[in-house]
Amino acid sequence: MNIVEARATDMERGLRQGRAGMVPSLFVALGFLVGSPDEALSAAITIAGNGPELRMVERLTRAFEKQHLGAVAEIRWDPSFQPTHMVKSGEADFAVTGQTDPDLIATPIAWDGIAVVVDFANPLREITSLQLAAMFSGAVTRWSDVGGIDTGIEVINGPSNQPIRETFETVLEIVGKSPHSAHVSRSDQRAISRVAGNGSAVTYVSLGVALDAVMYGVGVALLSVDHVEPAKQTVRDGRYLLRRPVLLLRRDDSSSTATAFVEFARSREAKDIIE
Repeated sequence: MNIVEARATDMERGLRQGRAGMVPSLFVALGFLVGSPDEALSAAITIAGNGPELRMVERLTRAFEKQHLGAVAEIRWDPSFQPTHMVKSGEADFAVTGQTDPDLIATPIAWDGIAVVVDFANPLREITSLQLAAMFSGAVTRWSDVGGIDTGIEVINGPSNQPIRETFETVLEIVGKSPHSAHVSRSDQRAISRVAGNGSAVTYVSLGVALDAVMYGVGVALLSVDHVEPAKQTVRDGRYLLRRPVLLLRRDDSSSTATAFVEFARSREAKDIIE
């Protein structure tokens, strides 16, 4: 028996027992629980994305639901999704992305560093942004050309629709210049797996994912870029060049629940989760 059925049964029992004074309050309770279709819909939001922020979004939504009883946050996440288009078409209330859109409201909630990852056996530990641009555009094809060992460079890219790749190529000014020989990995975890144990490979992934891999003993190393180490502090203060904003994009006619989620995402509690 659900809540509405239980309360309806109580109301009938009250009528039989002559407790007429209970009836108005029970009708109010039933009206609140059932509500109109629009009110019921406004208590749910959908968040869409395709990048490495899934774990963070899951934690944010759990904390939000605990703080806002009755609110429900559904997550739709897949590397093949186009989250911005999903918001515009009404399939989602929020897109988690790194690019603004003139038709949507953008709320910045974090900075995400982009780590350059090589096999731990690769002796190189530092590189310049110009050398990275040359490697990922195919202008340089051997590690010895950038101070490494004399072996070929195996470039591993992210999917073209993901914010990390868009930012990486934009910052290095190599948009549309990726060599046809470059491999594409659907996720950061797969990219790291392809690099570990492969001394020729290089890729770029979310800094958080890369730091987790190192912490758990995966045989990879992160390269400093332009003499700056990839770290939370250097990403936060802007010294580390390869970083992108993490944005929540929404329509200007968002529901009250969506507005509440934005306010929560910018709160002190949410900041602790994000960091």
